[in-house]
Amino acid sequence: MTSPTDTAPVPAVPGKRRPPDRPPLGRTGRRRRGDGVPYALFLVPSALGFLAVVAVPFLMNIGISLTRWQGVGTPEWAGLENYRTLLSDTVFWDSFRHNVALIVAMAVVPLLIGLVLSAVLFDVVAKRFGPRVSSVLRACFYLPQVLPIVVAGIVWSWILAPEEGALNALLESAGLGSLRQDWLGDPQFALYSVMGIMVWVQIGFPLVVFMAGLQRVDPSLYEAAELDGASWWQRFWHVTIPQIRAEISVVLLWCTIAALKVFGPIYVLTRGGPGGSTNVPSYFSYQNFFEKTQVGYGAAIATVLTVIILLLTVVFLRVQTANDTEGRG
Repeated sequence: MTSPTDTAPVPAVPGKRRPPDRPPLGRTGRRRRGDGVPYALFLVPSALGFLAVVAVPFLMNIGISLTRWQGVGTPEWAGLENYRTLLSDTVFWDSFRHNVALIVAMAVVPLLIGLVLSAVLFDVVAKRFGPRVSSVLRACFYLPQVLPIVVAGIVWSWILAPEEGALNALLESAGLGSLRQDWLGDPQFALYSVMGIMVWVQIGFPLVVFMAGLQRVDPSLYEAAELDGASWWQRFWHVTIPQIRAEISVVLLWCTIAALKVFGPIYVLTRGGPGGSTNVPSYFSYQNFFEKTQVGYGAAIATVLTVIILLLTVVFLRVQTANDTEGRG
C-alpha cells in the first residue's frame, strides 16, 4: 500500500521549476521498471528461438520428406511416396518394437525403482542416518545422468566385452563360466543388455524428482497413518503415491519422450546391430540420412516420430489434467 505522498503532485514553489511527475513507487519503495511495456514483448526472444530452432526446421523436414533426394542436387518431388513405403517397411516396424522395449527400460522400470528408492531414502535413511547420508546416496544414484553418454557407453562396452569384459570375468571367477555371453554382439542378448544399461542411466532422474515432491507432503499424513497402525508399505501406497501423482505423470512423460528419441546409447553401444536387433526409429532415420543418403525417406521417419511424440504428449497432458480436476473435485 502506498502512502499519499507517493502519488500526490508536488506543489509549485515560487521561483523554482516544478519537478517532472515520476511513476508511482512499488511496495518495496522502488519504481517499477517496464511500466507501460506490453508483456508480449518479453515473449519475443523465446518465440524467435522457437521459430529458429523448432518450427522452421520441422517444416523444412516435412518438405524434404515429400521428395526424393540424396543430399546433393535438386530434390525431386515424390509426394507421399516415402510415407507409403514407410508403412510397409518391416525394418521400421521392428525398430519401433525395439523402441517400445526401451520405453519399458527407460520409463516404466526406472519410475518404479525410483518411487521405492525415494521413499526409502526420504522416510528411512534420512531419519536413521541423517539427511546428509540421504543426499550423498541420492547424488550417487543421479551420477549416471550427469555422466556423458559417450563415456558411459565406452565403459559399458568394456564391461560387456566378450573376451576380456569385466562381467564375463566375474562370471568365470564365480564358477559360472557357462553363462558367459557376447552381450552386445549376440542378437538374442543385445537389446536386453542395452535395456539394462538404460535402466542404470535413468534411475537417478525419477529419484531426484520424487524426493523433491516428497518435500511438500504434509508430515501429519504420515503421522496419522502411523497412529492408525499402517505399515511402511501401506503408508507408501496410500499416502506417498497419491501425494506425488503429479510428479509421477511428469516423470513418465519425460522419460517416455526420452526413450522415443534415444540415439546416443544406440550409436555408441551397438550401431543398431547386430542384425538390426537394437535398431530404433531415431537411429534408422540417421542411417537413411547419412549412410544410405536417402534423405527424403529419413526425413519421413523423423516426421512420423515427431508426430507420435506430440500425440503422446497431448494424451499425457489431457490425462493429467483430468486427474487433477478429479482430485480437486
